[in-house]
Amino acid sequence: MDLRLDFGVVLERWPLFLQGALTTLELALIATVGGFALGVLCAVGRRGSVRWVSVLCGAYVEAIRNTPLLVQLLLVFFGLSSLGLQLPAFGVAAAALCINVGAYSSEIMRAGFDSIPAGQVEAGEALGLSRAQLYWHVLLKPAMEKVYPALTSQFVLLMLASSVTSQISAEELTAAANYVQSDTYRAFESYILVALAYLLLAFLLRGMFWGLGLWLFPRRRALGTPL
Repeated sequence: MDLRLDFGVVLERWPLFLQGALTTLELALIATVGGFALGVLCAVGRRGSVRWVSVLCGAYVEAIRNTPLLVQLLLVFFGLSSLGLQLPAFGVAAAALCINVGAYSSEIMRAGFDSIPAGQVEAGEALGLSRAQLYWHVLLKPAMEKVYPALTSQFVLLMLASSVTSQISAEELTAAANYVQSDTYRAFESYILVALAYLLLAFLLRGMFWGLGLWLFPRRRALGTPL
């Protein structure tokens, strides 16, 4: 077997790869912020005293965690079209990724909330903290600090999973590779470059989350605890 790699013809299309990488990163950041907010609200609702809210949040989490991301993406894509909402592929992809990572973030944050001792909450109430202050200082921030490594790993996995959005023509990194390999007939070289690009993006995101963790949790920085 004579395997001859020719990266030159593929590298000539580097602007497509760069644009795809930027779109992938943009999708990941939007879905991280939106999914985390959705996950926190769902975790709070699932632990709350309103039963129908808890049941609804639980049903959402189980439905998302037990169905493939690609199926969820297609449901959002065709579901919005059926309702008469014509969104660009990027908007549909961002919405589907938010919905997906929101369910996983919810379970991670719920574990963080459950790790907070009840006495700590009672102490906050005894000090006269408002409900918002109680959630931020006593529940949310300490809980997020405990599960921050798991959260960041989930968000990096989300970035990698965004490759499936090429199925609805979202112009991210994998879609760029699909176009280049169909144009150059150099599939192996195209996907080698894309694999390296995803690896670099993963390291970039991990570095960003590491820096964010140093800023959010100065106590961990002072103790030298890994983020």
